[in-house]
Amino acid sequence: MELSRRTFHALAGTAALGFALTGSGSPTSANASRPVPTGPPPPVPSADGGRHEIGFDRHSLLVDGRRLVLWSGEMHPFRLPSPSLWRDVLEKMRAHGYNAVSVCVAWNYHSSAPGRYDFTGVRDLDLFLRMAAETGLYVIVRPGPYINAEVDAGGFPGWLTATEGTARTSDPTYLRYVDEWLTAVNAVVAKRLFTRGTGTVLLYQIENEYDAHVDEPAGRAYMSYLYEKVRADGIDVPLFHNDKGRNGFWVPGSFGTGGEKGRWLYGFDGYPEPDEVPPDWGHFGPGGAKGGATASPRTPGFVPEFGGGWFDPWGGSRFGGKGYAEARRTRDGAYERRFYLTNLANGITLHNVYMTFGGTSWGWLPAPAVYTSYDYGAAFDEARNATPKLAAMHRIGQLLRHVPDLARLNRARAVRATDKRIKVYHLTNPDTGAHVYVLRNDSGEAVTTTLPDAGIDVPVTVPARDAKLIAANLRLGRRTMVHSTVQPMLSLTAGRQDLAVFAGAHGDLAQVVLDCPDEPTPMRLDPEPAWAYNLGKLNISVPLGAGGLSRVMVEGDGVDTPMLMLFADDATALRLWPYETPSGRLLVYGPALLRSAELRGSTVHLTGDTIGATGLEVWGPRGITHVTWNGRAVPTRLSASGSLLALRPLPGVTRPVLPALDGWRRRTENPESEPDFDDSGWTTADRRTTFSTTPVPEGQPVLFADDYGFHYGDVWYRGEWTDGGGVESVSLAYSTGTQGLLMAWLDGEPLGTHRMPVPDEDRARQGTWTARAAFGIPEELRKRFREQRGRSERHVLSVLVRRMQHDMDGEALDTHKAARGLTAVTFEGADPEVTWRIQGESMPDPVRGPLNNGGLYGEREGWHLPEYDDGDWKDAGLPRADRRQGVTWYRTDFRLDVDPGVDASLGLVLDDDPDRAYRVQIFLNGWNMGQYINDVGPQHTFVLPNGILRTRGSNTLALAVLSDGTTPSGPGDVRLTVLGAAAGGVPVRPV
Repeated sequence: MELSRRTFHALAGTAALGFALTGSGSPTSANASRPVPTGPPPPVPSADGGRHEIGFDRHSLLVDGRRLVLWSGEMHPFRLPSPSLWRDVLEKMRAHGYNAVSVCVAWNYHSSAPGRYDFTGVRDLDLFLRMAAETGLYVIVRPGPYINAEVDAGGFPGWLTATEGTARTSDPTYLRYVDEWLTAVNAVVAKRLFTRGTGTVLLYQIENEYDAHVDEPAGRAYMSYLYEKVRADGIDVPLFHNDKGRNGFWVPGSFGTGGEKGRWLYGFDGYPEPDEVPPDWGHFGPGGAKGGATASPRTPGFVPEFGGGWFDPWGGSRFGGKGYAEARRTRDGAYERRFYLTNLANGITLHNVYMTFGGTSWGWLPAPAVYTSYDYGAAFDEARNATPKLAAMHRIGQLLRHVPDLARLNRARAVRATDKRIKVYHLTNPDTGAHVYVLRNDSGEAVTTTLPDAGIDVPVTVPARDAKLIAANLRLGRRTMVHSTVQPMLSLTAGRQDLAVFAGAHGDLAQVVLDCPDEPTPMRLDPEPAWAYNLGKLNISVPLGAGGLSRVMVEGDGVDTPMLMLFADDATALRLWPYETPSGRLLVYGPALLRSAELRGSTVHLTGDTIGATGLEVWGPRGITHVTWNGRAVPTRLSASGSLLALRPLPGVTRPVLPALDGWRRRTENPESEPDFDDSGWTTADRRTTFSTTPVPEGQPVLFADDYGFHYGDVWYRGEWTDGGGVESVSLAYSTGTQGLLMAWLDGEPLGTHRMPVPDEDRARQGTWTARAAFGIPEELRKRFREQRGRSERHVLSVLVRRMQHDMDGEALDTHKAARGLTAVTFEGADPEVTWRIQGESMPDPVRGPLNNGGLYGEREGWHLPEYDDGDWKDAGLPRADRRQGVTWYRTDFRLDVDPGVDASLGLVLDDDPDRAYRVQIFLNGWNMGQYINDVGPQHTFVLPNGILRTRGSNTLALAVLSDGTTPSGPGDVRLTVLGAAAGGVPVRPV
């Protein structure tokens, strides 16, 4: 229906009227004869069997000659040890607008020893790459050999710490091992290259944040070697390196003989603080070799890592770590808009968000500075749930995917806002004439302004410390948008009509002007919109969020195809799902997630998730008359907006009821502390030289655990002598990384426990922690020694060291080779000749991998495994309050019966008095799901991924409790919790 000017004024108010009267100008006049964009974006990638070309110019990637803005999210398959759930995360990323996934590949995760490489089971990289192709995502592969990523040794395998070569240089010994790794991983990657049509691998990174040897021949030779090796292995996609900040390091032509020119991209990372003013970089920033992408003017702006959150250190609120809720609060949707839109305004068209799904650093994977959770405050939390941060990502990603104008933007003439607190970036596409404005508000209060220089004289509001993208002269289907006050989110054609979606914050007044030389016949399909037609312009005004999705149909303006305009606030936009099919595009509204859509005959088959009961609406190609949802028919009717509208809501989810964890069984261990323990099968620690960066004290043997093949988790030492009865004290130097500890016994009597001090942030990042523990000999033992003086009596010093993994070697100084375990032992009162034996982890678990187990007695004996027979263990109740130095194990079984149509993400919660000094290794069905430190924190909830967790069947939970004996040890309250639930999900196979 058509409204009179008076009716429009009454409905929309004076702001809308002002818009109607003044919203006629733009930098370039809009008219129906304006040329259409140069072509649609590249199609959804797949392993289609065809050959593809990947090129680039200074603006963007060129895929088969079409411009591509890469909007990527980082996830690490090794941080989600359930391959079925990889598909879940990938489908969620694609649905929310990402067109690529970036993956680090950790060398240590795949290699337990030199020459041994495992790409099966949870390490099946080829499966992940196939899933990405099936989901329709490009892949950025980042296999190092060094990755950092807050993992042990920066991804280097434990065995590399005991080798001769200097890592991250052209040292031939190191390069020999690098060759092994790259040969193995590239054999997998080469099969999935997009250029070959066998996968969707689009880009490949060598090294990471390598800045220590930039100006040295060894550094240039190293980078050149990696480049030539990767090319020789058949990787023909563009290569790049991730510069640690915008330094201009490793730009095209900076190493080798120039063979990388034309196939080498410059990229740099950025992790700005929330209170930082977003810097300018890229093609438009301050220049010189230090100016970001301006250091490489012939390649597109590229950030291989941009902060999607931040990692959290050990400590809890008392010591520093605040938990990932704080990272998500400070780096929220406003942070994303403020920084990511600034990036786009600065010519960054290859943009990867690190992390988008953080996951879990399970087992002994985490670097010393971080705890088990790697949630990262990311857009998807550790339990795979969507977070409010996705609203900004969803809107930006869908815009970049569906509006090709943003793939080539030049900086245009300066445009100023009437309020000087708003910084304006003005960009234009030289091919289409479209204009893009990024309005950024760095102040602490919301600002309402206008852009008279751009012909936009209606108010635009930018919230405090936020940003907004608006556009002008933008082609939407067969019509031209003069300008808008909210962000266009997508434009597509479905069936017989064009669809355009606009989205903004709840309460925004969306004001959109369409160029309509002929007077149109608009139709309001919901009560919120209002409009007026004046001088060839249709002015539409809609308050966002007042009634969910608001619709306006525009036709009768001389264009054959009607346009349906949809207006949504953030929450509503997160329920709008575009999807490309071979038969045409769809737009689905209603469910919490759309995973897939397939057209067969006149039926569209949809799969996805619901959380609460929801409606379902589908716009699609012509001839679609029926809809199914997750395999079930959905009765529909044809709506006034041309959609198929469900006659009744889709059902929500019933959250599962969880059992109490009871029936515990208990057993103490550490027999290694007893003097009569048989250690004859242990390794003798008698080496005198080492490749470690830690010096060996004069006159002492090498005690470093890595030198004897023990790289992960706890390590035991037993020192034996027969002639030191006068010992008065013992001093134990050790190195563990943050939060490590040492326990000692002499002749079976506990001497005490020493813990590394809680770190400040700088030392936590360093990770190379050393300390000295001095223990006096208890008077009872000293009396015994005096009585034995003159006799040849046997004494045994038993030491347990909990290592917290290796330094990440971020400065390329071989610091990952810093010793772990005991480093020196000295005595007061005597100087015994000690024979040392050492024992750590057993042979790597062939299924769970080398990082699953440490050297506790129970681990070596299989107490953590579900098949272990604990029938002779004692019954126990929780909470416990033992006072004992050493290790106690608790086991229980529990059954789950989650409905097969429900994706329930469950967690394990541990709570206790924070003054109790103990820690727990958590084993679920034999998988080491992390470490809980009761008196440090901040982590209390541990995600239990489906596949490892049997959601329909029996599970075994084993807890290895390590306590120092100074306080009651616990554990206290141990319980299961539901972290998220949805009706739908993906099929999950047991791991």
